[in-house]
Amino acid sequence: MEIKRDSYLEQLKIRKDNGMIKIITGIRRCGKSFLLFVLFKKYLLENGVDNDHIIEIALDGIENEELRDPKKCYQHIKERVEDDRKYYLLLDEVQFMPRFEEVLNSLLRISNIDVYVTGSNSKFLSSDIVTEFRGRGDEIRIYPLSWEEYMIYGGLPQVAQFSVERQKAEYLKNIFTNVYIKDVVERNRIQNVDEIGTLVDILASAIGAPTNPTKISNTFKSERGINYSNKTISNHIDYLAEAFLISKADRYDIKRRKYVGANLKYYFSDIGLRNARLNFRQQEPTHIMENIVL
Repeated sequence: MEIKRDSYLEQLKIRKDNGMIKIITGIRRCGKSFLLFVLFKKYLLENGVDNDHIIEIALDGIENEELRDPKKCYQHIKERVEDDRKYYLLLDEVQFMPRFEEVLNSLLRISNIDVYVTGSNSKFLSSDIVTEFRGRGDEIRIYPLSWEEYMIYGGLPQVAQFSVERQKAEYLKNIFTNVYIKDVVERNRIQNVDEIGTLVDILASAIGAPTNPTKISNTFKSERGINYSNKTISNHIDYLAEAFLISKADRYDIKRRKYVGANLKYYFSDIGLRNARLNFRQQEPTHIMENIVL
C-alpha cells in the first residue's frame, strides 16, 4: 500500500532548484526516506528527469558504508555528474557521515546539483542549518500520519499497514525500546540507562504537565536513593527532543510578553509511541510522577 504524503511532496516541489539544501527531518520511521526515494523520485521521473541524473545514496545501508567517508562521498558524487544538465542528489540519513556540513556546502558550489538530504537527529541538522549553512539550508519537518486510530496507535506509516491491533501494539513497543531509546543511549553514550527509562515513563504519564528537573532529581534521591542530578535530567530530556521523540512547548508570560525558560511542558511526537510505553493503559501518576509538576 502506497501512502500519499501530498502536502510534504508539494513542499519539495516548490523548493526544487531553489539553490538551497533541502533538509528533511523528523522522527525515525515517519516516512522521510519513502517521501524522498519513492514519491519525490517518481515526481522527478514523471517530469522529464532521466534516471541517471538522480543520484541516490542511503548512508545507513551497509552497501554505502564506504561513502560515509566525507571525501569519498564527495568524490563519488562529482564523478556521477557527467554533463551540464541538472542532477538531483537524494542523500538519506546524512548524520551517518562526519563533517557532512562541509560536503553539503561544497556541493552548493556545483551549479547543476540540486541537493536533498534526510536526517533523524535535530542536533546534527536543525542547529547546523543556522550555524553552518548561513541561510542556505531549507528544512522540511516531517510528522507521523494522522488517521482514525491515531489516538491509540499514533501515526507512524508502518503501523497503518497492520490490520491486527496486536501487531500494531507489539511493533510500537519493540521500536520504542530497540530503536528510539537505543539510539538515544548509544548516540549520547548514556551510562544510567535505567534512570532515563524511568524518566521516559514520567514524561509519558504526565504529558502536558510542567516538568521540573529539580523535583524529579529530589524524588529519585529520597524515594530510591539514586543520585540523578537535575542537570543530567535536563540533558536527557534534550537528547529525547533531539531524537524527535518528544517536543517541548515553551511557557509564555502574557503580561510581560516574553517566554519563560523554566518548567517547560513536553509532548510525544507520536501518541502511539507514548501509549505503547504505558502499555496502552491510561495510568495514574505514581508518587514520583506527581513531583514533576509545579
